[in-house]
Amino acid sequence: MATLPSLNRSLLQGGFTLPQNVGCAPLCCPRPERVLQFGEGNFLRAFVDWMIDEANERGVFNGSVVAVQPIAQGMAKEINAQDGLYTLIARGVEGGKVVENRRVISAISRALNPYDAWAEVVALARSVELRFVVSNTTEAGIAYAEEPYTPGVCQSTFPAKVTALLYERFQAGREGLVLSPCELIERNGSKLKEYVLQYAAAWKLGGEFTAWIESACAFLNTLVDRIVPGYPRAEAEALQAEFGYADKLIDTGEIFHLWVIEGPAKYAEEFPLHKAGLNVIWTDDMTPYRTRKVRILNGAHTSSVLAAYLGGLETVGEMMDDALFGRFIRRAVFDEIAPALDMDPGERQIYAEAVMERFQNPFIRHALIDISLNSVSKWKVRVLPSLLDSLANTGALPKLLTFSLAALICFYRGQYGGKEHPVRDDAPILEFFAAQWQSADPAALAQNTLAQTSFWGQDLNALPGMTQAVADGISAILNGGIRPAVEDLLR
Repeated sequence: MATLPSLNRSLLQGGFTLPQNVGCAPLCCPRPERVLQFGEGNFLRAFVDWMIDEANERGVFNGSVVAVQPIAQGMAKEINAQDGLYTLIARGVEGGKVVENRRVISAISRALNPYDAWAEVVALARSVELRFVVSNTTEAGIAYAEEPYTPGVCQSTFPAKVTALLYERFQAGREGLVLSPCELIERNGSKLKEYVLQYAAAWKLGGEFTAWIESACAFLNTLVDRIVPGYPRAEAEALQAEFGYADKLIDTGEIFHLWVIEGPAKYAEEFPLHKAGLNVIWTDDMTPYRTRKVRILNGAHTSSVLAAYLGGLETVGEMMDDALFGRFIRRAVFDEIAPALDMDPGERQIYAEAVMERFQNPFIRHALIDISLNSVSKWKVRVLPSLLDSLANTGALPKLLTFSLAALICFYRGQYGGKEHPVRDDAPILEFFAAQWQSADPAALAQNTLAQTSFWGQDLNALPGMTQAVADGISAILNGGIRPAVEDLLR
């Protein structure tokens, strides 16, 4: 490919003409940095930042985003090299017609690595213009771990970082912030607030600070829904040639999007993304939306992708088209996950069918290995509740959801069929499985894994028949192969 100019603000403001099918909001004078965003990855850039960009262009919001990478190895340098700009491609099928939207997103003003530039993050936290905080640090990100308060140094956990920054803002005499975490855990805003208060107490930051958190800050529970495959590796070179510029941060997502935010109407007026024609719902109770989405859409992913990956497949589309694993995911959803939901049968059926259509979006190359990130915490949040409700309702373990835990254990070995594959999770989880797989005994693997209350919130060995069923699944995968094991399961 011929050398192309890099996408940045100088390029677009210097006379370069974007292709007719690539939109972009006018690059006017810098907008106030009103949003602090923990997370700079594909999802937030294709979801929150895109929404803010749309709202800016339509005149219902006026603000930019400062993206803070939550871990030391992040993308801040790459984002800053392009002045925060990147191309988002949203595509899918609506009403039987192919729809594709291409847009250069300009909502991000800069990105920061807090481990190198904590003082800059603190300065932002103390600024008058800042009002909102959003985040996506995965389900494992909102957690509490004891650590000392170290002023002037970046804290370790995400809630500890938030606590330290709120304390800086409190000391500066600023107004409180509106925090809308996007992590897929139940009551994400409430959980973040709980840990912030816990850190404030542990660090002895004082009653006035605690009262300020309670009265001046809002921690809103949210639900996000958009499939975001991210960087289109197979198409990237051709796309850049078509754009006429080099873009290392191309992002892709489906057309469908939904952001449900549980909070008072006054915050909807301050952050009026819904007025930009976006599918943003402000509500007093997001529970029905969350349960439906996490169990059916996310639960379908987490209960099937690890087994499908071991079965030689690479994407959600391949899984849906595969005769065996396509049946597996449909049976898991329609026979085990949806029936366990306490909601109108017709409504859950319609939603489940819509999810299956979204999984078959021909434009979405959603890599199974990408979905596998942090699968332990995902299984606890997305699959375990359906398994427990199904057991309570029927008196029997749902066999496909139970098997999905056996597939998870086998996946976390990091190798299958003579080939190694990446396993990405927190270090203690990876260390646990590395130790367990020193001896590939299915019974011990099942019993020891199910006993990890730090993983599941309970000892799953206490569930009738669970230990033996998971051990049998592991044995079937190891001895006969994943495909024969799934075939036997579906008979």
